Amino acid sequence: MGAATGIGGLGAILALAGSDSALRGPFTLFFLLAAPAVAVAAALRGLDPLGRMLAALACSVVLNMLVAQGMLATHRWSWRGGIVAVTVISSLLLLLVQVRRRRGRTTTGRTP
Repeated sequence: MGAATGIGGLGAILALAGSDSALRGPFTLFFLLAAPAVAVAAALRGLDPLGRMLAALACSVVLNMLVAQGMLATHRWSWRGGIVAVTVISSLLLLLVQVRRRRGRTTTGRTP
């Protein structure tokens, strides 16, 4: 998990910094797929691992396409803006999951 976070973070940093590194493309693509997938997977704790992974990856692709479509529809497309938008949305999803868990609104599958 730590290596994946490092690769994803490095990809976002390389892309936003405009680096000419050969690793920028693959690491950025990994970030764009992994960041929303992790956020969605955190929200779907009740599913079995395979279903959770498939649903999270599907949601990740959909989220990336919605960000791109929204930016193109408003004539505000930029690759940096897309990376920032995906980062913000993924961070907000993770934050909402954490807030809900702290307030005890999610079910843990156990009865008191």
